[in-house]
Order: sequence, then structure tokens, then C-alpha cells
Amino acid sequence: MVKTREILVDVARQLFAKGGVENTTMNDIAVASRKGRRTLYTYFKNKNELYRAVIESELQHLLQRLTNVANRELPPEEKLMGYITTRFDAIKETVVRNGSLRAEFFRDIWKVEQVRKNVDMEEIELLKKILQEGISAGVFRMFNVSAAASTLHYSLKGLDVPYIRGCFSDWGVDSSRLKEYITDFIIYGIKK
Repeated sequence: MVKTREILVDVARQLFAKGGVENTTMNDIAVASRKGRRTLYTYFKNKNELYRAVIESELQHLLQRLTNVANRELPPEEKLMGYITTRFDAIKETVVRNGSLRAEFFRDIWKVEQVRKNVDMEEIELLKKILQEGISAGVFRMFNVSAAASTLHYSLKGLDVPYIRGCFSDWGVDSSRLKEYITDFIIYGIKK
């Protein structure tokens, strides 16, 4: 059974995506969720807190997809390629699914970053696991797995906005092959 808080977050996400955070009121969310204002305010003090919950929910969805890839029984290089392409796909899908929330995301990137800190650490741990498996299998070489995982994570994270906005036309790479190009660049940069 879906919990009330989850329903409120999902309804808020849909309304934020359709009309933007600024144009959506707490009353709009209460009416659309059929839960009433009192119920809404029981779970969230204000719209900013609800917006934060929407961001957290989207990030948890991303993290779950990445965890699923990291836990698959695959050779380390395939697992890392799967991780990277899944990450790009999930980021793009999140933006497409959230419509005008995209504008809020870019305008309020620091608010998103505050929420994202814990997810960043969890992503780095997933990457460390994959990289360590690669070292153990004799496929990857690196002196410091923690530094490599952090570098890889923040490199991928740095590509999020340009990837979403499609800012890679000057790379001379067909956009349909962009994920493959980036993945190959990363994999062959650490492979023995």
C-alpha cells in the first residue's frame, strides 16, 4: 500500500513538473492529492520542504538503479560501462519526466546539491566496489581506489548538465553515440 507521504511527494512532483514550483501552491497539492491541507502540513512544514522531498525521491530512484547495476554479476568493465550508461539514462529520464521542474533544477542547483550530498557518498561507494572488483580481477589498475572513485563520480556529475542540455555538438561525436564515447574514454583510461 502506498503511504500518504509518498503520495504527497509524487503529486507535488507532478504539479511542480507541470507548472513549476513557484506556480504551485500547497493548496494545489492538497486538492490534487485528495488529502487535505491539514494532512499535507502534517508531513511538510512548507513548500520548500516538499520540494526537497521531491528531489530526495528522484535521487533515491537514481541511486536504486545504480545499486542494481553495481550488484549484478558481470565482469567489472561491463559493470562499470553499465553503471555509466544507466546513470546517463536515469538523469535524462528524470529531467524529461519532470518537465518544467527542469528549470527549477538549473535555477536552484545549490539547493539540489545540498540534498545530493548523501547520495554522492553512496554513489562513490558503489564506484569503489566496482573499481575494487576490477583491480581484484586484474582488469583495472590504480593506486588509490577512493580517489579514483571520487574523481570518476564528480567527472560524471560534471557531465550531467551538459548532457541534459545536449551541449556536446562541438565534440564531433554523433549524439546517439555520446554515452558510448564517454564510457569508452573512461574505461580505456583505467584499463590495464
